[in-house]
Amino acid sequence: MENGTFVSLMSALDASAATYRVIDHEAEGRTDRASVLRGHELAKAAKCMVVQVRGKGNPGPTVLAVVPGDRRVDFRKVKRLFGGADASLAERSVAEALTGCVSGCVIPFSFDGSLDVVVDPELLVHDEIFFNAARLDQSIALGTEHYLALSRPLIEPITK
Repeated sequence: MENGTFVSLMSALDASAATYRVIDHEAEGRTDRASVLRGHELAKAAKCMVVQVRGKGNPGPTVLAVVPGDRRVDFRKVKRLFGGADASLAERSVAEALTGCVSGCVIPFSFDGSLDVVVDPELLVHDEIFFNAARLDQSIALGTEHYLALSRPLIEPITK
């Protein structure tokens, strides 16, 4: 599952001439532990979670919420942002199908047109962000301006 997304990610980075580094490390899916292995402060990690927003009696959008590693997604803010009645983490099978990544190595990009990306602005104050590269044993350090140009996310405060 993760190889296709890894290939898509690397192809997108290379095609854009983005400034990035690949960091090899022990396999790790927890943001706090991966940040230690990569050698950066937790706030620079792009923690990615797939959130299911539900309307009143109907399914709403599924979104990729990207927040700083030291923060938590505020589901109430995501719910309001997308006009839903409720929001919670999507089921693992749904998240993995939409992202092409196993749990713990979801990237802050969407290669699925039905999965919108929303990023908390607190992550974007750093010159560089870090995230697993659609695999548990490699990460990417990417210039924030390149991330924004490639991902074209919705930028809204979605943390607690």
